Amino acid sequence: MDNRESRIATMDAAALIDAYAAGRLSPVEVIEDTLARIDRDNPAINAFCHVDHEGALAAAREAETRWRAGKPLGLVDGLPVTMKDLTRVRGMPAREGTLISDPAPCEEDGPPARMMREAGAIILGKTTTPEFGWKGVTDSPLTGVTRNPWDTRLTPGGSSGGAAAACALNLGVMHQGGDSGGSIRIPASFTGTFGFKPTFGLVPQWPPCSLPSMSHLGPITRTVDDAIRMLNVVGRYDSRDSYAVDAAPDDWGEGTHAPLEGMRIGLITRAERVGVDPQVTAAIERAARQFEALGAEVVPDDLDLHEAGEAFKILWYSTSWRLCSQMTESERRQISEGLMKNAWRGESLNANDVHAAQEARAMLTARFEASFRNRFDLFLMPSVAVLPFAAGQEVPEGRGMSDWMDWTPFTYPFNLTRQPAASLPCGFSEEGLPIGCQLVGARFNDRAVLCASRAYLAAHPPRFPDAPHDPR
Repeated sequence: MDNRESRIATMDAAALIDAYAAGRLSPVEVIEDTLARIDRDNPAINAFCHVDHEGALAAAREAETRWRAGKPLGLVDGLPVTMKDLTRVRGMPAREGTLISDPAPCEEDGPPARMMREAGAIILGKTTTPEFGWKGVTDSPLTGVTRNPWDTRLTPGGSSGGAAAACALNLGVMHQGGDSGGSIRIPASFTGTFGFKPTFGLVPQWPPCSLPSMSHLGPITRTVDDAIRMLNVVGRYDSRDSYAVDAAPDDWGEGTHAPLEGMRIGLITRAERVGVDPQVTAAIERAARQFEALGAEVVPDDLDLHEAGEAFKILWYSTSWRLCSQMTESERRQISEGLMKNAWRGESLNANDVHAAQEARAMLTARFEASFRNRFDLFLMPSVAVLPFAAGQEVPEGRGMSDWMDWTPFTYPFNLTRQPAASLPCGFSEEGLPIGCQLVGARFNDRAVLCASRAYLAAHPPRFPDAPHDPR
């Protein structure tokens, strides 16, 4: 690639929009460059399950015409973006990582794809997910194993692992993820990118997923500004989503440049019955000191996340059974063994169990919200308890863990409570693997999470891999 193409590979959304406006670059050049890099790098990481070369280039030519006329459609006109394969995109299949899905192209867009397309974004394709998004890593019977660009022997996490792996290499500047138990924040942590789970209901989805009361859609990007730009497009009410809340800010970025003086942050470094990797703990404690240097007051706290585990598992397993109970015996034989195990666990549950889990969820939400009202503006904690581990595995070896929920005790509680949370890169392990810290805010205080994230990353800019790295 020539020097211009190399520069494109490092540019974020804001830089691309500025270049379009000044006539230094055209959407066609950018899309051609991005598609070429996808063709080059995707075989090593398997982040894309569908790439629409022809459609993307046609959309780029239309965007180029608009920019030359000085009439861009919106905030994202001409920008290369991706959608997770759980989201419907017109003209592309939604395979959901499963062999039993329909390979025919979708006839209509889901809300994120529709809103981005209407604002001029160019949808490059679909990113990989585990089957029906059921676990915290990304591999599936349909698409195989997705790998981490920092070390292709390792997982990028999941379930939005394809989106995060693509983001780390800038194969598109905005990537839509979904998060029902950590599926934006886990892969953002493992790939050193920024992942944001907004307050539940502010970003609509349709049709509903299998666990609609806990699923948050949001961006995975390299910068907070790019995430805000994407939220200003997709964070808009859609009446088709019965869980949608018509309360999104007019400008998601308003107030996010404020200094952190006076902000009070509760620090969580431990989770009951889960051993947090010492390198993760050290990175979080270092991040706490860095937030203090930015003016925030950081106070150690003992917020108990443990009680969230049982309620989450009941809802997760019962949902798995609901999903699998509608399948034929032939279809069940084709799906992931782990997903079927979850379904059998769910089969033994009854309505009493589910109602009890919902009651526990309500009490947990009230307690966590009270912590924000009375004590803190944000909580700071690890995004994930472990470092990235072997691709194709559900748990790290030698840690005595049985499923993905054992190493994600810091993520799924905030799907139960529906609170906004972000994972932002806060350093690297001795082996050079990314570590993410998580910021959590009260419901509808997304601004505080974005503000603190922006301040931190402005002071401590992240770095990204130039290409997939295979140390073998």
